Amino acid sequence: MIKINCELVKKILVRFIRDELQKFGFYRGIIGLSGGLDSTVCCYLAKEALGKENVVALILPYKDLNMKDVEDAKEIAEKLGISYKIIDISPMIDIYFEKYPTENKILIGNKMARERMAILYDHSARENALVIGTSNKSELLLGYGTIHGDLAWAISPFGDLYKTQILQLAQYLGIPEKIIKKTPSAGLWQDQTDEGEIGIKYSEIDEILYQLIDRRKSPQELISLGYGKEKVNRIVSLIRISQFKRKMPPIAKISLRTVGLDFLYSRDWYK
Repeated sequence: MIKINCELVKKILVRFIRDELQKFGFYRGIIGLSGGLDSTVCCYLAKEALGKENVVALILPYKDLNMKDVEDAKEIAEKLGISYKIIDISPMIDIYFEKYPTENKILIGNKMARERMAILYDHSARENALVIGTSNKSELLLGYGTIHGDLAWAISPFGDLYKTQILQLAQYLGIPEKIIKKTPSAGLWQDQTDEGEIGIKYSEIDEILYQLIDRRKSPQELISLGYGKEKVNRIVSLIRISQFKRKMPPIAKISLRTVGLDFLYSRDWYK
């Protein structure tokens, strides 16, 4: 386990949420609350950073899929005293696939993820609140997320924390045990789980990612240390093929100063 100083991490993230929103001129945050670990921890931290009156949670189920998670999400929002809305995404999803049918679960799951984020951004404008992302470092490195779906946000508190580190933080914050013990899932289809799709448990994923990314060890070094060859190669492959998800879309350079290339001032450059 890659241990963290939970007290320090909590302080950093609470300050990060508050300061980064205020730099943009916002004082409210909105979060897609699934009833899972990451979004629950995010709501706990956002409440402390912004105050319960300044946090909005959207619960976005599809039909009766994962209704237990919906109930858990409601319970978390009510416990924290933050406002929440439940919006069923079924009509939007069903009408689209009635016209453009597919049996591909990935396509359906991506559409659901993007529909949820579209609704979050619509309510972001209605509530004058910026979207706080809940994707973690493990997901970002593996590309386990949907562009313009769960990989869209205004700020990302968890992008440098592995899944197992968020679990530690959840235990420190006193997150309900039933949330902590849940099998990680994106909730995109019946019985879908993160570890089932990836084929490796998060405890192994995070250790291999930590050695590859933070310690800068080569795949060959890890294999020589006893890490399974197939698992190491699988993770390296996922990192490589998902690089495009971790970069801003490239802009063709035409002028003297190009956004993202030469025009690199910080957001408060004009002050």
